[in-house]
Amino acid sequence: MFACLTSALSPRIPGSPPPGALPHGSPRRPRRGALPGPPGGLRRPRPGPAPGLQHGLQPGPAARHVPARPRRPRPGVRRPPPPGSPRRRSPPRPWSPSIDQILIHQKVELLEAFIGFETNNQYEIKNSLGQKIYKAKEKNDCCTRNCCGSLRSFDMTVKDNSDREVMHLVRPFRCVSCWCPCCLQEMEVQAPPGTTVGFVKQDWHPFLPRFSIQGPNKETLMTLEGPCFACNCCGDVNFELKAKDSDKVIGRISKQWSGLLKEVFTDTDNFGIQFPLDLDVKMKAVLVGACFLIDFMFFEKVGEANQRSTVFS
Repeated sequence: MFACLTSALSPRIPGSPPPGALPHGSPRRPRRGALPGPPGGLRRPRPGPAPGLQHGLQPGPAARHVPARPRRPRPGVRRPPPPGSPRRRSPPRPWSPSIDQILIHQKVELLEAFIGFETNNQYEIKNSLGQKIYKAKEKNDCCTRNCCGSLRSFDMTVKDNSDREVMHLVRPFRCVSCWCPCCLQEMEVQAPPGTTVGFVKQDWHPFLPRFSIQGPNKETLMTLEGPCFACNCCGDVNFELKAKDSDKVIGRISKQWSGLLKEVFTDTDNFGIQFPLDLDVKMKAVLVGACFLIDFMFFEKVGEANQRSTVFS
């Protein structure tokens, strides 16, 4: 009791610790019955909730991963192909710089095969892999086809697979005999339609079918020469393509053997065109027109008339 009165009446210096307090930095005495703490005056961390769980919530079942549904592409919008998949390439043009061979097949016309009534010729143009890339169709009237025969004039349109015209051929009416050298066969090639890229003109020769492959200004760039007797009996008929003022063969137009039945009963023909890989694309288009002109001149049969095989008949 005396000690309590002494502490209460004794004056306190400002900033001094209260009576009974431990000096600064000295360890506090543990309470009676308490466990000793970590050394150095550090406090023991309190245990927290289990990882991944919120405090006060009971653990539940693990969430299941649901894969996202793929989105459907909107109409008219092209999605990029997945990585590593092969890309689909559109077939090249027949006169593109990356091709050196063309196949031309004439379609079989049933009306023409059975009753001999001449119809417009139709062709399929394919690449070297046999893929159809273009189609060609003759345009003229019924009287011209059945009266003028293989000498008839016509306009021919060449369209792609999307029915877009990419090439136009114009063949005027010309004489058939080499006894009239002033009016021989000719064809104009337009690619695209309305833009003349070249001409195919027959040159006079006493017994050989010869043609000049000309540019838009009718300048001769190459020559085309066929055999004396243009008739294929179990074989091909080749028209050799040569450079101007040279005998070096740089390509050919071949009338391919189609089989005995087709050759005898129909006039459907198969052609193959070979040209240099680095040839100008405009001249490749002119060679396509030359192939059609050769077909009409030497391998077209109208009604009971036989096919023409020389420059005289």
